[in-house]
Amino acid sequence: MAKQKKELKEKAIEVTLWEAANKLRGSVEPAEYKHVVLGLIFLKFASDKFEEHRAKLIAEGKEKYLEMAEFYNMNNVFFLEETSRWSYLIKRAKQDDIALLIDTALHTIEKNNKALKGALPDNYFSRLGLDVTKLASLLDTINDIDTTKDPKQDVVGKVYEYFLSKFALAEGKGKGEFYTPKSIVNLIAEMIEPYKGIIYDPACGSGGMFVQSIKFIEAHHGNKKEISIYGQEYTNTTYKLAKMNLAIRGISGNLGEKAADTFADDQHKDLKADYIMANPPFNQKDWRAENELKDDPRWRGYDVPPKSNANYGWILNMVSKLSDNGIAGFILANGALSGGGEEYKIRRKLIENNLVEAILVLPRNLFYTTDISVTLWILNKNKKGEFNSPQRRNYRNREKEILFMDLRQLGEPFEKKFTQFSNDDIKKVTSTYHQWQCKGESHSPQYENIPEFCYSAKLEEVVKKDFSLVPSKYIEFVNRDENIDFDEKMQTLKTEFADLLKAEAASKNDLLTVFKELGYEIKL
Repeated sequence: MAKQKKELKEKAIEVTLWEAANKLRGSVEPAEYKHVVLGLIFLKFASDKFEEHRAKLIAEGKEKYLEMAEFYNMNNVFFLEETSRWSYLIKRAKQDDIALLIDTALHTIEKNNKALKGALPDNYFSRLGLDVTKLASLLDTINDIDTTKDPKQDVVGKVYEYFLSKFALAEGKGKGEFYTPKSIVNLIAEMIEPYKGIIYDPACGSGGMFVQSIKFIEAHHGNKKEISIYGQEYTNTTYKLAKMNLAIRGISGNLGEKAADTFADDQHKDLKADYIMANPPFNQKDWRAENELKDDPRWRGYDVPPKSNANYGWILNMVSKLSDNGIAGFILANGALSGGGEEYKIRRKLIENNLVEAILVLPRNLFYTTDISVTLWILNKNKKGEFNSPQRRNYRNREKEILFMDLRQLGEPFEKKFTQFSNDDIKKVTSTYHQWQCKGESHSPQYENIPEFCYSAKLEEVVKKDFSLVPSKYIEFVNRDENIDFDEKMQTLKTEFADLLKAEAASKNDLLTVFKELGYEIKL
C-alpha cells in the first residue's frame, strides 16, 4: 500500500490508476471493463463530495439534517445512504459479496437522485464475475485518490477524461465511437466560441463536446450558468457514460428521457440551439427504411437524404435545430463534400441558402476508430449580420464566401500511430478563421489566402465548380501536386487499374493457349 501511494505521488494520478486498473482487468473486454472502472471512480467522487458536505453540516450545527437528501441536493451534492458510501464499501472490499454490494450501492444512488436516472452501470460487477482479490485491489488503488483536495484541478474530471481516451484506444476500430479525441473537440469549441445560449449535440457519445464547451467558457472568464446543454445518444451504455461525465463535473444537461435514435425518436423536437457541436457516425448505412421519414419536418425545404448514407440526414437534422443566429461545427467523412444524387441537391441548396461558412479537411489518424481523413464543417445561420455578443464577429464583409482550409500538414504524433492537434496548431487555425470573419475591417489583423493552407472562395467560384466543397479545388498548392482533383484522379487510377487487370487476363489466356497448342493443357 505504501508503495502504491508513493507511485501516485510520483506519477500523474490518472496514469498510475490506469496502469493498476489495466493489470486487474484480466479477461474482461475493455468495452465492458470501462463501466466497472468509471463506475467506481464516480462512486469515490460522489462519496468524497457527500462526506465533505456532511462535515460542513456538522460544523454548522445541523446534525439533524445529516440524513435528509434535500440538504445535499440543494448544493448539487448527491445524497448517499450508508450502504452506498465509499467508506462502507472499502471496509468490506475483501468480502466475497463485494461485487453485489457495489451494484446495490450504484442502484441506490441512482434511485435517490433524479439527476442520475439512467446514468450508472447496471449489475456490471456481479454479472462479469470479477475476481474478488483483483476487485479489492482496484478499490484500494482508487481509494488513494482525493477527489476534493484541489477543486481547481478537477482531479476526477481529469481521470475520467484520461480513462475515456485510453478505453477508446484499447477498443480500437469500430468500437470506440463513444469518444471524440480531445484536440478535435478543442478546435471546434475555439472556432464556434460557445459563450452563451443553448448547446446541442445530436450524437453526444460520452459528452466530450459539452465538457469542452464548459472549459472554453471558464478559460475565457465566461459564466457557465448562461449555457444550457441538450444532447441525444443512441447506445444505452454510452448514454450512461455521458450522464456520469456531466454529473462528476457538476454540469446540468438534458440528454433526453432515454437512449434513443436521433432520427427515429428525436428527444428534442422543438429545440432551437445557438451552438451545435457534433461528431456523428461516419457514412451510416440503412439509417432509415425506404418509406420512413420521407415527410420528416427536418428536411423541409430540402430533398430527402438518401437511406444509403446518413451524412446529409445528420446535416439537415442540425440545420433544423439551429436558431436564427445559430452556428454549428461538426465532423463528417470526406465523401459528403462531393456526393451526387440527393446529396448534391441538398449540398447545393445549403450553399445557395448561404449556410456553409467554412470547410476544413483534417489530417488522417486523428480518430481511434478509423484512419481516414475527415472534414470539419462550419454552418452559420447568420453570416450576414452582427451578433450582440462582443465575442462573436462581424460577418458582413464576407457574406457570400466560404473559407476552405487544409490542415493535413498540421498535427503532432500521439500514442505512436495517431495524430493530434497541438495548442499551436489550434491557435493557427482559429486565428486564421477569426481573421477571415473580420475580413476588411481596419482594426483587425488582415486575412489573406495562403497556398496549401487556406482560401476564401466567392459564391460564384463555388457555382463554377458545380457546388463541390472539396478544399483542393480552391486552395492553391505550390510545393505538392495537390491541385489535382482527388475524385478525378481516383477515377483515372480506377480506369487504369481496370485496364491493367484486363491486359493481365488477356496475357494469361494467350499463355494458356500456347501451352495447349504444344500439347500441354494447364487447368487452373
